[in-house]
Amino acid sequence: LILMLVMVGLLSLILGMGLPTTANYIVVSSLMAGVVVELGAQSGLIVPLIAVHLFVFYFGIMADVTPPVGLASFAAAAVSGGDAIKTGFVAFFYSLRTVALPFVFIFNTDLLLIDVTWVQGILVFITASIAILVFTAGTMGWFLTKSRVYESVALVLIAFMLFRPDFVMDRIQPPFQQVEPSAFTEALGNAAEGDEIRLVVSGPDFDTGDNKETTLVLSVGAGSGEERLANFGLLLLPEDGVVKMDEPSFGSAFSDSLSSFDFYGDDPVQIASVQAPSNQMAKEWVFIPALIFLAFIAFLQRARISRQGVPA
Repeated sequence: LILMLVMVGLLSLILGMGLPTTANYIVVSSLMAGVVVELGAQSGLIVPLIAVHLFVFYFGIMADVTPPVGLASFAAAAVSGGDAIKTGFVAFFYSLRTVALPFVFIFNTDLLLIDVTWVQGILVFITASIAILVFTAGTMGWFLTKSRVYESVALVLIAFMLFRPDFVMDRIQPPFQQVEPSAFTEALGNAAEGDEIRLVVSGPDFDTGDNKETTLVLSVGAGSGEERLANFGLLLLPEDGVVKMDEPSFGSAFSDSLSSFDFYGDDPVQIASVQAPSNQMAKEWVFIPALIFLAFIAFLQRARISRQGVPA
């Protein structure tokens, strides 16, 4: 998945070369955004479309400072009288220090204030500001004073914990529990209103016939399990312990998402796995050890400044 995002970023960088901002966005979003959504769903990553657009647009805009076609770098070199290619490389390497940001858009949509409360939004703003400063300090090798290698590594890890607290919390407490496909309707009925259930569907591709998977996110509404299932337009056919799926109702919530599957081939489209939400602690608890760790690094550097008389 990370490799796919890196490749999409590189392609967006190439596609954005020599284009003005508006044309840049139109090109990269129309050509690359769908790739991230489709491949992300196959890998189990559900990404809001706005996050995908910002991801590809970020790398498209980076083309303005990337040689050999960095228009902004050439303009800056003309003003400063410097070498255009050297200016482009310096600008490119400086912009690499914030390259973590578009990946955060993908993996932590809270930063885009998607489905957050006012309190969560303020907390995200504060922690994200600290995280980007800490990440810059880690990559530049200077925090309160010149950092040692292990301090720089620690600062980058702290920034990662602040940017992606869910990654750490998921390792402590998994956010979902596996449910047998045959118990999907029951799990749907037991879920609280507003919960999300993830459904991994596998089956033959309509165009190639190759087996593929995609992940659906079901936002649970009101009603019983059967009523909720009917509202989603999903038609299930349990058979010999396997839950097969018929083509969803036209115009239903997932008719487009499942349109690339061949429901009439020899191999069935079926539910591969079901993930129901578990009782996970709030991911914001990860901020506490991260900030304590940051304070410890600051304490070490201040002690070194006092001991060596090195100016901060």
